[in-house]
Formats: sequence, structure tokens, C-alpha cells
Amino acid sequence: MRMYHVVEIEEIHEEAKDVRTFLFRDSSEPKPGQFYMIWLPGVDEFPMSISHIGEVKGFTVKKIGAGTARMHELREGDKLWIRGPYGRGFEIIPGRALVVGGGSGMATLAPLIEMLPNADIVIAARTRDELLFLERFRERKPWIATDDGSLGFKGFATQLAENLLQDREYDVIYTCGPEPMMLAMVNLARKYSVGIQASLERYMKCGIGICDSCSINGYRVCVDGPVFHAEELFSMTELGKVRRAPSGRKEVMR
Repeated sequence: MRMYHVVEIEEIHEEAKDVRTFLFRDSSEPKPGQFYMIWLPGVDEFPMSISHIGEVKGFTVKKIGAGTARMHELREGDKLWIRGPYGRGFEIIPGRALVVGGGSGMATLAPLIEMLPNADIVIAARTRDELLFLERFRERKPWIATDDGSLGFKGFATQLAENLLQDREYDVIYTCGPEPMMLAMVNLARKYSVGIQASLERYMKCGIGICDSCSINGYRVCVDGPVFHAEELFSMTELGKVRRAPSGRKEVMR
């Protein structure tokens, strides 16, 4: 198991409603789609995908629980304890790509997008205040979807993505976001005979394949993923339907 190392927060950027990016430097070499375990002593430990790679790295964090709320209280100069990177990242496939990010799922996709200069990009959220990285990718002219129609296409990311799939030919789809959205994208990939890679986000304790809390249909998201490919995704009967509680008990998604 990789040991924790301490990094110093150099910059903090406000990205969207309840979303901040924490920039730091370290010597690790993550690939797009990989994640780290972040430890805040006395508070919590939780997984976080890398949203910036290179000399300056970053985590883009949505405030949703005790750990992420505490992280939002940190300031420049404060320390983070991290271990990683872990998991299987995205595989870059030659050809034309469609990248579909929903909500905070854009944080996982951002480093990949920067490696795909000709990809079509869909950025989606419930409302315009929750859209992530519009400025970062403005020159790429992304397609925008909001559930309430406050910016761009009024409707779901999957509806906008299907419009693009009907009009254009793609070799691969990359996606990350709410699991029901990714299930819909998997079904679209099957319908239009396009390869797909999806980064799953599930409850995770250890990050190294021991606790089994992140399992889905026999796969452990932390080591077998978090990025999964078409054949694996097509076989996941629990995808978008069943999740695991912190206790490990299976729960129906609502």
C-alpha cells in the first residue's frame, strides 16, 4: 500500500456552487481517471479523482459530506495527507471522441479532455450555477445542457448526447457523472454501436481492493476501475440501480 505524503495547498479556486479546486505540487504521476485517498486527521478519509495533472495538480471538490465540508474550510498554505494514485484510468482511443460530463463528474474528465483536442464535449448540470469548468474549456466550444434550461440545451446530458450521436459518427464515448446518467450513456453506446468508457463513483473505504465496499457485480471499483469499458459496463446489472451503503448492505437507487 502506498504511504501517505503531505502536500501544501498553493491555490484555491471557486469553480461552481459548493465546488472548489485545491491546487498543489507533488512528484506522483497520475493518469486521467485515477484517484487518490485524502485523509483529514480527526475528520475523515475519502477518495478523490484528480482534476489537474502535471507539475501543478488539483482536486476539485464538491461539498457533500463531513469530509468535503471540512476540506472547504481549508485555506492556502494548509496541508493535505494523500496517498495514490490508484485505480485504472482512461485509455485514449484513436478517432473521434464524445465526452459527456454530468455535475461534478466533469472534474474526473477534465484532464482527459485536455489530451483530446478534437473531442466534442458535453457539460451538464441541474442548473447553470452548477456547471463545472465552463471557462476552462470555453475555447473548445462545449455543448451545454441544464435540466432547468437556465443555460444551453434544456434537458438531460443524455438527450443532448443522443442528438449528437444521431448527427455525427464517434469512435468512443467517455463519461462520468451521476450513475443513472452513465447507465443511460451505456445504453446509448450500445444502441449506436460506439465504444464507451465510464468512470464510476461508489462508496469507498480502503482504495486498494480489501474492503469490498465499492463492489458492483463482482468488480471492485477501486482496483478494477474506476474506469470501466463497454464489455464490463454492459454486464453490470447493478449499474444505476443498486448501490452499497457504508455498512455494505445493498440499496436500491432512487
